[in-house]
Amino acid sequence: MEYTPRDVFDVGAFVGYLTVEEDVSSDDISLEGLEQELEECKNDDVVANILSKGTTLRDYTKGVENNLRQVELDSIQDYIKESDNLVSLHDQIRDCDSILSQMETLLSGFQAEIGSISSDIKILQEKSMDMGLKLNNRKVAESQLAKFVEDIIVPPRMVDIIVDGEVNDEYLRTLEILSKKLKFIEVDPLVKGSKALKDVQPELEKLRQKAISKVFDFIVQKLYALRKPKTNIQILQQSVLLKYKYVISFLKEHGKEIYVEVRGAYIDTMNKVLSAHFRAYIQALEKLQLDIATSSDLIGVETRSSGLFSRAREPLKNRSAVFALGERINILKEIDQPALIPHIAEASSQKYPYEVLFRSLHKLLMDTATSEYLFCDDFFAEESIFQDIFTGPLAVVDEHFNSILPNCYDAIGLMLMIRIIHQHQLIMSRRRIPCLDSYLDKVNISLWPRFKMVFDLHLSSLRNANVKILWEDDVHPHYVMRRYAEFTASLIHLNYEYGDGQLDLNLERLRMAIDDLIIKLARTFPKHKMQIVFLINNYDMTISVLKEAGPEGGKIQSHFEELLKSNTALFVEELLLEHFSDLIKFVKTRASEDPSSSSENPISVGEVETIVKDFGSRWKAAIELMHKDVITSFSNFLCGMEILRAALTQLLLYYTRLSDSIKGIVGGSALNKDLVSISSIMYEIKKYSRTF
Repeated sequence: MEYTPRDVFDVGAFVGYLTVEEDVSSDDISLEGLEQELEECKNDDVVANILSKGTTLRDYTKGVENNLRQVELDSIQDYIKESDNLVSLHDQIRDCDSILSQMETLLSGFQAEIGSISSDIKILQEKSMDMGLKLNNRKVAESQLAKFVEDIIVPPRMVDIIVDGEVNDEYLRTLEILSKKLKFIEVDPLVKGSKALKDVQPELEKLRQKAISKVFDFIVQKLYALRKPKTNIQILQQSVLLKYKYVISFLKEHGKEIYVEVRGAYIDTMNKVLSAHFRAYIQALEKLQLDIATSSDLIGVETRSSGLFSRAREPLKNRSAVFALGERINILKEIDQPALIPHIAEASSQKYPYEVLFRSLHKLLMDTATSEYLFCDDFFAEESIFQDIFTGPLAVVDEHFNSILPNCYDAIGLMLMIRIIHQHQLIMSRRRIPCLDSYLDKVNISLWPRFKMVFDLHLSSLRNANVKILWEDDVHPHYVMRRYAEFTASLIHLNYEYGDGQLDLNLERLRMAIDDLIIKLARTFPKHKMQIVFLINNYDMTISVLKEAGPEGGKIQSHFEELLKSNTALFVEELLLEHFSDLIKFVKTRASEDPSSSSENPISVGEVETIVKDFGSRWKAAIELMHKDVITSFSNFLCGMEILRAALTQLLLYYTRLSDSIKGIVGGSALNKDLVSISSIMYEIKKYSRTF
């Protein structure tokens, strides 16, 4: 319902209707706070209803009092009617109160008893916890005591095996048990003070001594088997000794002195056995050695046999192998192949350069050392034992190598051995076996000075060469130059993947020495043209040999290519001057002048007529003579044809310049009938070019 202002309760309007009776004096009535009380009651429906009707408060009060009296009388009547029920209810309440009183007494008794029971339960709980703790302590004590008994007791079965049993797998397991008992009585300080130990310790000591004695005899017997001839040591080590490696551990822990004896026995045995094997192998290899070079087999030395004093064994030697690498390079490709078997090679009467034997010896050494190193580490758990064993074998190899090296004059072989050692170092590094590092370093260090010494002998042989003895009246490549080319190409090939700067410097020194020597040999020829031909043939041969060494000839090849180019240009000039000297002289001195200029000595027709007619009458014959000259002068046909083509091309240039010069001479047209056409000369040049 919508609320409107008409419905608002107006206190002032209602108060205006209030009347106060006359017998009430104004002194007895206080209206203080009336307005506030009316304000508080304005929302009360009853009050609002009374005020709205205009009834006096006194009348309304009387009415309320009458109503209250009536309600009171009605209530009394109701109580009177219910008096019997109330009496009954009172009796029931009294009975309940009596019962509750009894229950209170009973519950109080229960509470006292429960308190007593709670105290008893607490006592029992404490006793239970105490008993649980004691039980746990006894269990711990029992387990420790059981372990103590187990660790210290000596079972009869163990005694029987140690004393009377054979050394086998069961014996090794029993040794492990004995070892644990011996460690137990030594490590635990509480055990040392126990009475049980006094009874058991003497028995354990006897068992220890018996076990040490027995395994010592057993292992020494196995070591002696290594000394038998034709015994495969590696198989015996792997299949027999390693099965009993716990024996060594037992001796190391409980019989140190005996272990030292066993260790010494093994070192002594293997030292002697391996030394004997390597000594026998080296002796067999020495029978297979092919001597390559002696101290006189040098680049700049005359080694041709002559008269009765020629060396008897020289025809048997592979002379080309002194300076040329050839098939010897294959040894680096077979670096990891098995070592040579001497008796098989000897049966086929094969001989080998020393680097082949060197590789086989060191391959056997590496494989043996690897096997022994790994065995010692596994069997003795001691790497240092390897060095003691291999003092003998390494001394045998050193003795052999030290006897070979001072007599080795094979520079190619020495460089091959240096590369072999480098490859062997890489192999051992990949195997992760460091035991030969110092030895291989020592060999490498000894090889380099020897190589340098032999290289310096070759260098000195060139610097100190006797030109008169070496000179041959032949323009073909000199044998000394061929030796140099093969020697240099071999070393460049062996240095290709290594880039050794020191070797490059030495090769440069050698190149300077051969340059000086070949120039001296060339000057021995009386004719300048023959000197140039000699140099061209030698330079061309050297370049060809260097190219065979690899795709990169380097600075040395470039140097000889420049020399070849410059000497080819000189030869072309010499060849043309020999046949067309007047033509060349005119072109060089007069062809560049301007015929129309007013010079003191202008070019005349008569001056060139002789040259033109001479050329026209014999140019084909001259070219044929040049061709024959080139064919007979140069060893390399292709090189000769290149030189001939260069000469003919240069001739064409000279003749072209002559023709151009004639065109500017007054009356020069009269010579046109005698001039050879450029196309004719070109045709002739092409005819010779077809032979390429």
